[in-house]
Amino acid sequence: MGTIKQKPVVTMKLHGDVAHHARTDITVRDLAVTIDEPSERGGTNEGATPTETLVCALIGCTTVVSHRIAERLGIELSDMSVDVDADFDRRGVMQEEHLTVPFPKMDLRVSVTTSASEEDMETLQRDLKKFCPISNVIRQSGTELTETWTITRA
Repeated sequence: MGTIKQKPVVTMKLHGDVAHHARTDITVRDLAVTIDEPSERGGTNEGATPTETLVCALIGCTTVVSHRIAERLGIELSDMSVDVDADFDRRGVMQEEHLTVPFPKMDLRVSVTTSASEEDMETLQRDLKKFCPISNVIRQSGTELTETWTITRA
């Protein structure tokens, strides 16, 4: 059985229903996603905020793309966790000032256990910066995105 060739460009189709001024229920494929604000900002606190969702996407993309690169390199990653500290300048959403870079800085910290060589892990990290679409969008927006890897050898 041959390998299925995936299309290089696809159109994602998502739909959002506004359930409340601060909450949107979104469908993507056969999934439901809720974007919301905390109660203290008039939301129902039933989902991450739009800005938190962006950072969630960075974590998810880092994980998925890292594992795809690892598979290509023939290495295994285990016990992986990703943390992000994101500085968010809220003056824009508070309508005080137009900001071209609302996230001036994000620090991404990846912890992973692997038996991969130092060279393979350097390749993985380099390729992650090239191939993770979310980190590319964030970097291109002007955000200073730093990555720190803690590698435990298996």
